[in-house]
Amino acid sequence: MDKSNARLGWLFASPYLIYSLIFFLFPLLWATYLAFTNWNLIAADYEFVGIQNFIEAFFSESVRAAFFVTYKFLGMFVPIVVGGALLLAMLIHTLPKFKGLFSVAFFLPYLASGVASAIVVNGVLSHNSPFNIWLRGTFGLDIDWLGSSILAPLIIALMMAWKFAGYYALLFVAGLESIPKEVYEAAEMDGAVGFKKFWHVTIPMLYPSFYTVTILAVGLMFGIFTEPYVLTGGGPDLATHTWQLEIYSQAFERLNAGYGTAIAVINSIVTFGSILVFRKILEKWGARHGWE
Repeated sequence: MDKSNARLGWLFASPYLIYSLIFFLFPLLWATYLAFTNWNLIAADYEFVGIQNFIEAFFSESVRAAFFVTYKFLGMFVPIVVGGALLLAMLIHTLPKFKGLFSVAFFLPYLASGVASAIVVNGVLSHNSPFNIWLRGTFGLDIDWLGSSILAPLIIALMMAWKFAGYYALLFVAGLESIPKEVYEAAEMDGAVGFKKFWHVTIPMLYPSFYTVTILAVGLMFGIFTEPYVLTGGGPDLATHTWQLEIYSQAFERLNAGYGTAIAVINSIVTFGSILVFRKILEKWGARHGWE
């Protein structure tokens, strides 16, 4: 490539590069520096405290809770949303007509505001809601849905799965549409029908979609904030206390911006490490079955 073409390439890439510098690289460097200070978000000056914030975070009960709660959400959300998205995709794919209409209908929850959705769920599950009044009157069940350390995380995971299943289903639909009909015809000639055809043909051909959806779902669980903040505030007993709730609490409620930034740095490391582990697992799974 000659110099004129190289300069042209840099020119076209410059908007994205400038955007990345301003909104990603500079904030990242600034946050990394703040993680080693005791800045309170208001004072003009601050003290360099070294790794004290990281040591404090390591022994913090709320930080440990955020760590384990994230994986608890992940264990519930990922299987539900991947399975639900696949079922929706299979349903849309088998429709004789109006596939686009149903795809948009299932996609709409993804566009809904997280705050609005959480408020609706909170209203439905409140003590005096028609649903709970009916449960008490009909079955004698008085369930504190959001006050239970077992039910509250499950409700949030189900709500988020409802929100994202339609979006992930579009990725599966794209994968299903790309499978040649000749592959199914050849499989049927070899005796693969019903579940055998689904397991030995559809699943392997959908491996790229499975890979993408799973990684997106895993990454999402390390950044959830709105739903637990509105529904439970991180309770009960830190059962829904996520990384983002802990960062928000420390940086903006307690004004421990340096400590909150240190937690954000730890969260980033844990997030990238977890995604890398899941990537390796999925890649080995695909290589083992020859799906790559």
